Amino acid sequence: MVYEIADLRIEIRCRYPFTAWLCREYLSKDQSAPASLSVSVSNEEMDAERAVAPELDDASLESNCIYRKLCVQLPAYNRFLLHASVVEYGGVAYAFLGKSGAGKSTHAGLWIKYLQEASILNGDKPIVRVEESGIIVYGTPWCGKELLGKNASAPLKSIGFIEQEKEKSMVAHSQSAAAKRVLTQTIFPKEETLAARTLELLNELITRTPAYLLKCNVSEEAFKTSYKALTE
Repeated sequence: MVYEIADLRIEIRCRYPFTAWLCREYLSKDQSAPASLSVSVSNEEMDAERAVAPELDDASLESNCIYRKLCVQLPAYNRFLLHASVVEYGGVAYAFLGKSGAGKSTHAGLWIKYLQEASILNGDKPIVRVEESGIIVYGTPWCGKELLGKNASAPLKSIGFIEQEKEKSMVAHSQSAAAKRVLTQTIFPKEETLAARTLELLNELITRTPAYLLKCNVSEEAFKTSYKALTE
């Protein structure tokens, strides 16, 4: 079946119904037009994925494999995966990044709690597109265990790197410091040309997007601190 994800027509060939269910809101109404790219998973790739995550069932393993194979092709289309929790508010997107357990999803939830019109664009694995006109963040079917996200897109306004601290602070992050953090929050293709293109796209992201380091706990004051910095 052909799906429309991040403004690309993508053919996904899956053997288990879980991936089709996950992508149901992205199903293209036009199944006859050609796809930009095609993704499927071999038995060998399933075995490799199972060795890394033996606790997952085959349907989940296949879904993870499919998204990874999709993402390593994205740089050829000026796109890349970004591990982030993204909030849409006021027609623009705000991305929260951090190590596993840092609280990026929790902090994004504070925005939803205190801003009536805010919504989660993608809770975990959005796709970012870099164009001359701007940087766009897309929701994807793969949006974390809680499945928080929607089939939509918004221009990226700013980035917040989250660290757990009792004392709240938020400071502008230098481009070099932001680059080091972003490098760990994407997937690098093994193919040399695509890997180089990924670096170019990440550089565009960092040089064109204000980034801040937020040290905070889970509180209304933490939300106010990040809201003031990221929106202004």
